[in-house]
This record gives sequence, structure tokens and C-alpha cells, in this order.
Amino acid sequence: MILFGTIVNGLAIIIGALIGTKLPRLSKGMSETVMKAIALAVLLLGITMAMEGTEFLLVIFSLALGAVLGERMNLEGKLNSFGYWLETKVKKEGEGSVAEGFIAATLLFVVGAMAIIGALDSGFRQDHSVLLTKAVLDGFTSVIFASTLGIGVLFSAIPVMLYQGTIALAAVWIVRFIPEELLDIIISEMTAVGGLMIIGIGLNLLGVPKTRIANLLPAIPLVVLFVLVQTWLF
Repeated sequence: MILFGTIVNGLAIIIGALIGTKLPRLSKGMSETVMKAIALAVLLLGITMAMEGTEFLLVIFSLALGAVLGERMNLEGKLNSFGYWLETKVKKEGEGSVAEGFIAATLLFVVGAMAIIGALDSGFRQDHSVLLTKAVLDGFTSVIFASTLGIGVLFSAIPVMLYQGTIALAAVWIVRFIPEELLDIIISEMTAVGGLMIIGIGLNLLGVPKTRIANLLPAIPLVVLFVLVQTWLF
């Protein structure tokens, strides 16, 4: 089922939010310990994915050039600015904690490499491991958010499912126009690039000096382009 990972992710947010509204605020120490444990699992997932690639030079070039393009476009900065703008609008208009919780949680769950990589993985090869890992992260985070920001966090599941579901379905449509042998190579190298980015997310969660993962997103289309060029030339 193509949308399985997306649906589980949405349900995890809903369940986590419902639990969060019933619980007292979790201690900082408990939250940090659980998040660190999840971060270790994210690292393991990223390493497993990264090992699937065979064209190491293409992966390096894609990440290096993707980082240059992402930094030039300041993708992470733009996403953060958009989030700050939304938060400012909510505060100015005084829409209350429901809107504030909805926007804050939506930005956290939707904006990021893991949502894109996981949805592409679900669409291209029906592998939901990234989105299922993200579901665990989002579910626990929604407990924390809902305990402080209220029931609005629950409604963030809607844009999350729409966003990730659209990407997954688009990936399925693209697959139909690519020969099977070439598709296997593209998926392997995309998985490797995505895996290295997932490792970066895990390191960020562990508190290692922050990597601007969103600025690496151009590496995903670039590795596809490089694979196509290599196939055409050789």
C-alpha cells in the first residue's frame, strides 16, 4: 500500500496529540532521553539506507553540488523565515492556542528532509521505513507539543498526510515512465543520498553541531540527473 507510511504518520500525530492533552507536561530530562534514543534509531536507519548505493562518486558529487545550490538558495533559511512569519501572524491576529499549536506542529512535521525522502521512498519502492521512523518521532513530539499548546496539534496530521501522500503518489506516476533497470539504479542512489541526509538528521537530534539538512535537498534531483547522464554517456 503506497500510502501506508503516510497514514501511520498521520495516526501517530493524532494519537500523540490526544495523549498529550491528557498528560501533565513531561520533564525536560525525560523528553531529552527519549529523543536521544530515537535519534540513535534514526542513525541506524540512515546508515542502512546509505549502504544501498553503488555509485559512490555520483553520491559525493550530488551532495557537494546540492549543498552549494541549497546554500545559495538558502532553503533552510527560507523555510525558517516562513515559519517565523506564520508564528507572527498567529500572535498578531490572536487566533488562540488551537491555531498556534496547529501551525507550530505542522511546520515541524512537514518542513524537513525526512518527510520528502520518506514519501519518495514510499512511492518509488513501497518502502515505508523512513516514514514509520518519522511517525515515531512525530508521535512523541506531538505528545510534548499537545501538553503545552493544546488540541490544535492534532489537526497538523491533515497537512502532513496531504503533503507526504502527494509526493508518494507523484513518485508512483514518475516510475511508469522509467525503464525498470534504470529505475533500480536511480532508487539505489537516491536511497544512498537520502540515507546520508537521514544520518545528518540523527546527528542533529543528538545535539552534534547542526547540519542544515534542508540545504542538501537539491542533492536528490541531482543524483537522478547524474544517473541519467551517466547512462546516456556510457
